[in-house]
Amino acid sequence: MIISATRILAIFRKELKQLTRDRLTFGMIIGIPMLQMILFGYAINTDVRHLHAAVADQAQTQLSRAMIQDAQASQVLDIVAERATAEELEQLMRDGIVSIGIFIPHDFERRLQQGDRVAAQLLVDGSDPVILGAAQQLARMPVRLDTATGPVATKATFEVRAFYNPERRSAVNIVPGLIGVILTMTMVLFTAVAIVRERERGNLEMLITTPVSTPELMIGKVLPYILIGLIQVTIILGLGALLFQVPVNGSLVDIYLASLLFIGANLTLGLVISAVAKNQFQAMQMTFFFFLPSILLSGFMFPFEGMPLVARYIAEILPLTHFLRLIRGIMLRGAEIAALAPEVLALLAFMVLTMLIAILKFRKSLD
Repeated sequence: MIISATRILAIFRKELKQLTRDRLTFGMIIGIPMLQMILFGYAINTDVRHLHAAVADQAQTQLSRAMIQDAQASQVLDIVAERATAEELEQLMRDGIVSIGIFIPHDFERRLQQGDRVAAQLLVDGSDPVILGAAQQLARMPVRLDTATGPVATKATFEVRAFYNPERRSAVNIVPGLIGVILTMTMVLFTAVAIVRERERGNLEMLITTPVSTPELMIGKVLPYILIGLIQVTIILGLGALLFQVPVNGSLVDIYLASLLFIGANLTLGLVISAVAKNQFQAMQMTFFFFLPSILLSGFMFPFEGMPLVARYIAEILPLTHFLRLIRGIMLRGAEIAALAPEVLALLAFMVLTMLIAILKFRKSLD
């Protein structure tokens, strides 16, 4: 058989025209490389900066205040709260408000002068080894005493007390995050592709002739996937405890409640994608386009605090960002879900908004 260059060129032109007519695919061809370049070149930063911190300064001396200012000047910490005791600092960490607490005892200056004990303590949320590593570098920050012979640099300014993951095991931080990553990938994709497949097979047109309303159809479609999502959560929790000894310090009820909220948010997003996509391939493309920034900007792979302000604003829109704060707070720090109310409200708002958009877009597509 003779291969004709003319026929190959004709097929090439036909495929090229088809690609240019498919605006979504054409947009992905251009958009995905641009998105990755922007995320990795601008938004992703492995240097930890501007960690939220609180201070309990019982000494209240000029030297203690100068040390706090030096810590802030390093740009590793941003002091966002002041408390009176170390116990209050621990509570702020448990509630996810701060990552580091600076405790300065009342005999701070005497400890510096004698040099027999560490002068102050850094209380660190050690569930993320990256944050713990940044705190250990900060612990070596010198404090200078003015003596008769001139300034003298002291040693061992801070003692680091790591909470929730003192062994610095990566699995302790990764496994809770994997719950969110796996649910994001499966729930959005399953819902979007399943409904588009129903449309391609003509089953949705058959449902139009029934008394089922659009909200009823939407809710009925996502209910089976809620059960699937909860099964996935149970599998990850079981394997995490069995293989990696990942602790569950909080309530299992709170874990499943947070997971239900996150599953609902992802399923409603899948409904939006299914209402926009024309075929299964487009649904998978749109899912991947959403999944990429979710995994990179949410704090799963890179420190959230290290990202530029614009990237953090974008990350606050993503449900995975809020779920990671919820699941890590409950599992690792033993926080109650009520103490993490802002993250719960963010997921609820996202779910309600995407459900409304899905209903409106779906009704329009049927019309």
